[in-house]
Amino acid sequence: MATILIPTPLRSYSDGREKVEVKGGGSLRQVIDKLEAECPGIKAQLLEDGDIRPGIAIAVDDELTASGLLERVPEDGSVNILPAIGGGATAWRQ
Repeated sequence: MATILIPTPLRSYSDGREKVEVKGGGSLRQVIDKLEAECPGIKAQLLEDGDIRPGIAIAVDDELTASGLLERVPEDGSVNILPAIGGGATAWRQ
């Protein structure tokens, strides 16, 4: 089973689960399709125009994907979805 780590902002799609396991590996695209079957609506949060949304990074077995959705996910691999982190401090005002 491949394990997908779900970030907090997307857990409403996974019924609050931090991890979701899907059967088998394959390409990252196939794993996301399997995740969608388990967590309806999550795919639209991850993909845009058939590719990974801007501002989202995905790591397979702790390595950022170099091949995008073609990246191979081992049958017992892990997929970590990393949403963009925004914000920051503004200049101090006196």
